[in-house]
Amino acid sequence: MLGVPVYVVAAAGMVVASLPLLAWSVGGNRSKVAPTGFVDGPIDERQVYLRVGPLDRVIVPVARYLGRKVRRITPVGWIDSLERRIRLAGSPDAWPVERALALKMVLGIVGALGTWAARGNAFGLSDLGLSALGGLVGYLLIDLILYSRGKERQKKILKSLPDTLDQLTISVEAGLGFDAALMRVTSTGTGPLAEELTRVLAEIKVGVQRTDALKHLIERTDVYELRHFILALNQAEQYGLPVARVLRIQSGDLRIKRRQRAEEEAMKIPVKIVFPLVFCIFPALFVVLLGPAMIRVSRALL
Repeated sequence: MLGVPVYVVAAAGMVVASLPLLAWSVGGNRSKVAPTGFVDGPIDERQVYLRVGPLDRVIVPVARYLGRKVRRITPVGWIDSLERRIRLAGSPDAWPVERALALKMVLGIVGALGTWAARGNAFGLSDLGLSALGGLVGYLLIDLILYSRGKERQKKILKSLPDTLDQLTISVEAGLGFDAALMRVTSTGTGPLAEELTRVLAEIKVGVQRTDALKHLIERTDVYELRHFILALNQAEQYGLPVARVLRIQSGDLRIKRRQRAEEEAMKIPVKIVFPLVFCIFPALFVVLLGPAMIRVSRALL
């Protein structure tokens, strides 16, 4: 084959074969399905099955099978950590645990084979070590993506928490009950915090106690201020304290903490400017100011 090594062909074949699985894992299920509801006449199951795209008919069962097998051999602690990262990222439909595990395995294999093919050697010790490192990087790539999405989502929750709590406080002080005020807040709010509060209301409507629903909210988030507020609210409800007063105190504390965070970020700016100032701006400034003078001095001396 025009002098191409066999291991390069094998690695390329593995990468090409894994592309449909990668596309399904990242993109999720986007195939068109039959509309639900009542229809007149008999239903042709074969036509309904054929409406599903070839990606879902072939790749999805294989990926699910692979995800189940990988889950069996994965330590429980790793699965719990992955499930927590998925929860903090908002539990997206495109990232169930089995799909994430299958994608981690595929990326690990692709990373190892890609590193091995890039080295161009057969079975040297350094080649095997670099291939293992490439496989580890590919295996941990999904964790890094989920961690990044989770951190971004928690920042959005923290940013919108003071305004949401202010609106909740005003609604309760105006005479609404806590559940009604929470419903009003979720109906007018947007973002991750509104989604989580909507899920809390849904759990309350199906019969879950309010304290348990709020504890579930703590498990799905990683914001200290939100955790502190929920614990204070549960404690107030347990001891019979007025909820409006607790909300007013908590909203005031959150406003103070938000101002302190803004001041902290402002104080970090001079330190962050030092490195680009020293390594980027000062050298160019010295060249512009001292360059002509040095040229004239060198000409005068020569």
